[in-house]
Amino acid sequence: MSSRPVVAVLDYGSGNVHSAVKALDAAGADARLTSDRDLVLKADGLVVPGVGAFRAVMDALRASRGHELIDRRLAGGRPVLGICVGMQILFEHGVERGVDTEGMGEWPGAVTELDAPVLPHMGWNTVDAGEGSRLFAGIEDERFYFVHSYGAQHWSLDVIHPFTPPVLTWCTYGAPFLAAVENGPLSATQFHPEKSGEAGIRLLANWIEGLDGATL
Repeated sequence: MSSRPVVAVLDYGSGNVHSAVKALDAAGADARLTSDRDLVLKADGLVVPGVGAFRAVMDALRASRGHELIDRRLAGGRPVLGICVGMQILFEHGVERGVDTEGMGEWPGAVTELDAPVLPHMGWNTVDAGEGSRLFAGIEDERFYFVHSYGAQHWSLDVIHPFTPPVLTWCTYGAPFLAAVENGPLSATQFHPEKSGEAGIRLLANWIEGLDGATL
């Protein structure tokens, strides 16, 4: 029996997820690519990858009922980490090439095309880590690997005391956009930690270390 935290990587048909499994293993998790509903619900952590278009990812999630599993985990305060489009679909909707697609609505707002002269935003970039960030502890000045043309460029969630405000991390490419959000059991990164070298492994390790006692 592994003493390492079990992290389920949700297998719902979004391609190229094996690098995420390897990175999570390197960061200290017992990572398992799975569509098994029981394992997804009971794992210490759940990672939701996402590659491609917003609509395609949402269609695949709904077809596999993966969105229900994410909702159930969050309702129980169970940690979830979204990556790339797996972050984008957590917002209310995404607009790509004039197509408006409903997202999961965990956070208000829209994912829209970046306001930049050259797209996609592809390559290494620095971030402005939010105060008190656990994900970026010790790696605030590192660079991370991005590849995307769309992002959440505004944040409009109002948090009322005694609830803790989310920790927001921003990046600038043409204009500011959200590079990461830490909101209770729900965290997400627009960049790819699994493609971000040692800094990405350390970020995943920071998330994994927070799994113990993370249930609210």
